[in-house]
Amino acid sequence: MGNGINRVVLVGTGFVGSSYAFALMNQGVTEELVLIDLNKEKSEGDAMDLNHGLAFAPSATRIWFGDYQDCKEADIVVLTAGANQKPGETRLDLVEKNAKIFKGIVDQVMESGFDGIFIVATNPVDILAYATWKFSGLPRERVIGSGTILDTARFRFLLGDYFKVDTRNVHAYIIGEHGDTELPVWSHADIGGRPILDIVKTSDQYHIEDLESIFVNVRDAAYHIIERKGATYYGIAMGLVRLTKAILQNENSVLTVSAYLDGEYGTKDVYIGVPAIVNRSGIREVIQQDLNESERVKFAHSVKVLKQTLNPIFKKD
Repeated sequence: MGNGINRVVLVGTGFVGSSYAFALMNQGVTEELVLIDLNKEKSEGDAMDLNHGLAFAPSATRIWFGDYQDCKEADIVVLTAGANQKPGETRLDLVEKNAKIFKGIVDQVMESGFDGIFIVATNPVDILAYATWKFSGLPRERVIGSGTILDTARFRFLLGDYFKVDTRNVHAYIIGEHGDTELPVWSHADIGGRPILDIVKTSDQYHIEDLESIFVNVRDAAYHIIERKGATYYGIAMGLVRLTKAILQNENSVLTVSAYLDGEYGTKDVYIGVPAIVNRSGIREVIQQDLNESERVKFAHSVKVLKQTLNPIFKKD
């Protein structure tokens, strides 16, 4: 982290990675962007293609195809490499393939002398964030998974649509595993300071059943998109840019990322989606929402599922 110039290294230029690179350039978030991929031709092509758009970008970005040596000066290394979810596959199905791939990548990044922040986006993201933390030896606040950042955005979009309010003025969170066991925190969901559950209770036009189906749509969104177009990448790419910006600009923003818990929410030694304050040093702190009884039970179940998936990889007792 030398010369005061922000450098982001992207490992993996598949659908998610290349969408992220494109969005990053469009928003002018970093001065330098390095692309790394096993498929050298594809990454070189991406770098060329992106550079040709720079004349129309909001600010100058140096973009090139590089290698792991380039990580030494990087502020952030973003990991989107690995096998994708196929139709009918859950995110957890990918675990063994991608944990192996990650060991090789993280080792090479660390060998460069990298001393920045990892953002992990590859699924299953909570497991791979944990793996990246373990493999890298970095302090836990400097490894961040994309977590439920996109689920929360999907949730706010659908709630805004339902209540006819700008999505940015809806405050509601999805927490837990980025996957089938995630949960909505209805007890703290509000619009303009009014709890959503109160709005529904006191009005004839809104119904509690609608809220349930909104959540189900959020939880299963990826399956619906994968069925239709084979992969999801624009939404998560935008979420990753948002997270990159919060770090590089030292924003202290609250985002629902996959963070390491060490006693928060009554649980330890797991990476899972929770609201956290993110700044230049990574995760400044995890925000503990006061969950109600049913939310606590669902969250504990989510933790349990993740730990069971982690166990065989890290041979934990």
